[in-house]
Amino acid sequence: MIILDRRAFLRAATVGVVSMLSPQSGSAANLIAKKFLALPPKKTPFITPNNQFYIVQCCGVQKVDVNNWSLPIAGLVEKPLRLTYVDFLKRPSIEKMVTLQCIDNEVSGELISNAVWKGVSLASLLQEAKPSDLAQDVIFYGADDYSDSIPLDRALNYDVFLAYQMNGVPLPKEHGFPLRAVVPGLYGIKNVKWLTKIELVGRDYLGYWQKKGWTDEGTIKVKSRIDAPGPYNTIKGNTTFRGVAFSGYSGIRSVKITFNGGQTWTPTRLLPTPSPYSWVFWEYEWKNPKPGNYQVAVKAEDKIGRSQTDFEARPFPDGTSGLHSIVTFVD
Repeated sequence: MIILDRRAFLRAATVGVVSMLSPQSGSAANLIAKKFLALPPKKTPFITPNNQFYIVQCCGVQKVDVNNWSLPIAGLVEKPLRLTYVDFLKRPSIEKMVTLQCIDNEVSGELISNAVWKGVSLASLLQEAKPSDLAQDVIFYGADDYSDSIPLDRALNYDVFLAYQMNGVPLPKEHGFPLRAVVPGLYGIKNVKWLTKIELVGRDYLGYWQKKGWTDEGTIKVKSRIDAPGPYNTIKGNTTFRGVAFSGYSGIRSVKITFNGGQTWTPTRLLPTPSPYSWVFWEYEWKNPKPGNYQVAVKAEDKIGRSQTDFEARPFPDGTSGLHSIVTFVD
């Protein structure tokens, strides 16, 4: 199913329009859409400023006294560790650009942001602690009584790290100061903030959201969206469509666009990205469009062959899916 822009739907409800307008709507309906439903394009920076980065938490922003804080790494390990904030700052660091996305994010939603994170490799810490052969899961505990886990194999082999810096400055408290988990490829529920403890256990641990029926795997689905033009905008002549695509861990191979509701698809141009774990910006110059009403949609494919599905799914239990679509008028 192709999903029309949710912002436009909400705007429609506000002005009393009872149904979404299609490209085949009559002139009166078109006039209503152009006047009341048209929204400006999204202005999306490639690196999200810290004060614009999305914020979601279960139990409020936590205030941690870094002078009295330390992080134990315990459980099924031969050599338990305990590190202070200063200890982390002194250790060899890694810096990676990673896009994070909330599992509750709509297909066209804005609960997704991109930042450059600096911290310490989790694998290096676990190798120092020497996991037991019985260890199966790595649990992250937060100061907000939140917890979640990832398999030990992922912790050791998938560039997971513990970040103390975000876009060149210490982690803002809203984003997990003094230390948070950054888990490329998994939804935000796995990227635990305000870390207080890491524990290795010999079972499949169910965290805060898993106990409520949400996914334990947490793998990010392939998504793309249209940022410009905005929904129900009127264009004249050559116009550049642009947006973002993201697949989590594997990187985006292609984004295609349709102007006829999915009958035909055309490749867009992907802008270079410095990280396989970040979103990708795409562009398409639509040349000499004929006057009319168009249903425009995009779909993406990642580098391991996963394609964005047209099946519409709500956030529960493992994230949304569908194709983002807008209506565009050409005069």
